[in-house]
Amino acid sequence: MGNCSNEHRGTSFSASAASLSNPLICSSINTFFFLDKYIFSQVIQDQLNKKVLDSLAEFIKKHGLGCSSDNWRQRAREIPTAALMLGVNVPDHAMTFRSLCNLLQDSVTPFVVSVHAKECAGTFERDPVLVINLTLVCQATLTIRIIGLLQKCTQVFPQRTESLTNSDLPQSLPVVVIFKDFEAFNSQVLQDFILICSRYTQELPFIFIFGIATSPSAIQHRLPHSVSSLLCIEVFHSLSCTQHLASVFDKLILNSQFPFKLSSRVIQVLVGIFLYHDFSVQNFVKGLQFSMLEHFKSQPLSMLCCQKQEALLSAKTLSKKNVERIRHLPSFMRYVETQEPQEQVQLLTNDEHVKEVCQQLLKNLHKYHKNYYPILQCLHSLTSSLPKFPLGKHIRELHVSCIEKNLWETEEYDSALQLLRILAKDELVAALRKCAEILKSTKILQNVLQQLEDFIGRLEALEGKSETTLLEKESRRTKRMNPYEVLRSQVIEFIDSLVREYLTPAELQPLNEVCYYSSSGVLRQRLNVTPRTSIQAALSHPFYYFLKTDAGTISSAAPDLCIVYKLHLECGRLINLYDWLEAFVTVMSAAEDQDTNSEDARFIQAVSEMEFLGFIKSTKQKTDHVARLTWGGC
Repeated sequence: MGNCSNEHRGTSFSASAASLSNPLICSSINTFFFLDKYIFSQVIQDQLNKKVLDSLAEFIKKHGLGCSSDNWRQRAREIPTAALMLGVNVPDHAMTFRSLCNLLQDSVTPFVVSVHAKECAGTFERDPVLVINLTLVCQATLTIRIIGLLQKCTQVFPQRTESLTNSDLPQSLPVVVIFKDFEAFNSQVLQDFILICSRYTQELPFIFIFGIATSPSAIQHRLPHSVSSLLCIEVFHSLSCTQHLASVFDKLILNSQFPFKLSSRVIQVLVGIFLYHDFSVQNFVKGLQFSMLEHFKSQPLSMLCCQKQEALLSAKTLSKKNVERIRHLPSFMRYVETQEPQEQVQLLTNDEHVKEVCQQLLKNLHKYHKNYYPILQCLHSLTSSLPKFPLGKHIRELHVSCIEKNLWETEEYDSALQLLRILAKDELVAALRKCAEILKSTKILQNVLQQLEDFIGRLEALEGKSETTLLEKESRRTKRMNPYEVLRSQVIEFIDSLVREYLTPAELQPLNEVCYYSSSGVLRQRLNVTPRTSIQAALSHPFYYFLKTDAGTISSAAPDLCIVYKLHLECGRLINLYDWLEAFVTVMSAAEDQDTNSEDARFIQAVSEMEFLGFIKSTKQKTDHVARLTWGGC
């Protein structure tokens, strides 16, 4: 047995080594890790809350390191408190507090304590966790002199005191206590802790940070006035979760430098989970990472999903098998159908010619993305301020519409153009200036930028606003277009031509399958799971998990819970417990080696588990019956 295991292990290792020796597989793996690292650097470590974190650090420096000022002495019993409004996206709070702790320990004070409500269930005197976290600091600070404390801080945290100059060193370093989930804390715990700390504010500079998910009024609801009056509260607001999501879209999804792309349905799944489940940007990024992992796993041609030069080099060294895979791509097949007969023969028979064409198609795909995003941003800047937002309030909505279908064939696009055709002169000039700024920042499409600037100059060269208004009234009376209306119509037609040229659906681009992940069903099944369906499937087909064949009938070899579950599927709304027990005993009696004396106890335990899982509940209609709660079993 051991030899077989070693032989299998050796075979597996040889296969892995052989696969890693393949340069295309290595390139695909390297590309995946590069993109994953890019996501991490742009989002996970991105200082989305940099402004509020810096403000908190300045607040603590002002109140903690400047505690010897007259202002501090006048308000000696008040504890400086920062109320940090984080929003309801609770899964992202841990990352924010981790960044805050690192920032404070690196630049302000090493004495930073963060606590959860679940760690402080009892009163402060009997709470061991909070006492362990603070006792050493409190005793040391209260029993030794300030100079000794500073010397100890220098010895224990030398790297975190190097950034503080001699002039910045205070008489005592503050002790920062972070309450991560303020609303979940026991009110009595908070009151006891605040009252105790307020008695030692002159000897020990405490500073509190309350992590609040709802509103600042939560402090008044949790603390009475006699306790809240001991706090000097200042409110800090972090960016909303929708602003974080917009930043992620700008850095990753709406970025031509990031080669991995998402289809419209995948974006809708990820955004739907974000908006209707947790508001967590961190979980959204994890969904993006999972999509990328699934794409590189399921698409053999994902090695071409990389930067332009690397993709061209990979296309030159395609194997015969990968060339055949390219020929079977739906987008490439559509491309072949549009070519001349002689070219079609070459594409279907000549591998070297396919490699050359593939390189050109990859260049066109990268050029498409480079031109697509600036025009998309320009269209969004033009339409985002229109009444009722016909093309969506956020750019992600417009992006989904563009990559899903021909935007110019929709009613929403027609209504947007109609609203643009009635814009006033100053509004139209301001919108075109925004578009010009977008194109200047991207440094591409210079011909489009030149035409926009020409339109802006011609609009500004028109007569004054009052005279233009008179001309509009005159044109309405005579039903003839004035110079401004003619020029405005030309601008709208120019914008429409840009949309039709650059905002074509992504699925029409040849080789789009290389970069775009479109398996929305797999993503929804993995990320937006339904626990009840999974439990029902496991109880209906337990042998799938035991790696045995399922005969399709109720077998006595199945677990008791599965037998009871299958029997309850045959009942109506009310289930008679005695009839249910008799059916269970009948099934169990089919087994020869079953202990018949324990059947009643096993049945009672299985029914209790069914009630715990939420399939049944007790009812007062009949004493010996239970009510069924779920329908449509697997």
